Amino acid sequence: MSSDPLLSRPSSVRSATRAGISCRGVSAGYLGSRVLEDISFDIDEPAVYVVLGPNGAGKTTLFRTLAGILRPYEGEVLVGGERIDVQASRDHLHYLSHMDGIPDGLTVREALRFYARVERAELDDVDRVLRLLDIEPMAGRYLAQLSAGQRKRVSIARVFLHEREIYLLDEPTANLDPKLSREIRELILSLSHEKIVLYSSHNLFEAREIGRYVIAIKGGRLALFDRIENLRGEHYVIGIRVLDPGTPAALSDFTRQGDYYLRELPGPESVPGLLRELDAQGVRVREAREMSNPLEDLFA
Repeated sequence: MSSDPLLSRPSSVRSATRAGISCRGVSAGYLGSRVLEDISFDIDEPAVYVVLGPNGAGKTTLFRTLAGILRPYEGEVLVGGERIDVQASRDHLHYLSHMDGIPDGLTVREALRFYARVERAELDDVDRVLRLLDIEPMAGRYLAQLSAGQRKRVSIARVFLHEREIYLLDEPTANLDPKLSREIRELILSLSHEKIVLYSSHNLFEAREIGRYVIAIKGGRLALFDRIENLRGEHYVIGIRVLDPGTPAALSDFTRQGDYYLRELPGPESVPGLLRELDAQGVRVREAREMSNPLEDLFA
């Protein structure tokens, strides 16, 4: 897949304006039952904002409210300084639901051509996103014949048919294999150089990998809105996988968890020194990864 969807996009469809999005005291839900309560934040910087929370926290409800699908019981959503409505949503937002909603009776190409008309894109854009998401080989297949991961890829292709200023992506990597998940995250990171991307997930490590900001929802309320780099947990644990453990004493201070040797450190700044120490003792390190995540403390 192409690593930069903006570079592969015709200049004629690049946006000339930039819109921010604001929540002001928003409470929302379904049939009179409140799911979100008094949510407030302002976003105007292009970046990936990870909307994080456990299942049932209100992430999807927030996205539907931001997209204008749900009307708040209280408060308001503003896009570009104006209250969200159907037209503002079409002009400024792309909303990718966690449910694809694509009819099984259409082929991949037919479905993308339909959405191209809805999104006011050109038919040439269909061919472009087929290449971008590497789904040309399945263009003639019916949606009913695709796996869950293949359907998700087609659903994500819709996002890149026509450029918007704000993207609401509800768990876009769910049901995808690790390789494709990584490729989708790379596309989204490229997109976020110029665009505002709200990206919902309940995967704490994915949030650290892709996000610049975290919007944490807990029990329907805003638990945190901050730069991810500002978050520090009580414990920092590094996991080491080795090709050669060296001498028995080299890893005596580590605990074992599956293939990993674990060690608690003061913080990520201590990792290079630890690796040099292990190398000096003959330990050949295959992988070093963070095993703890300060975002876990938000939902403890």
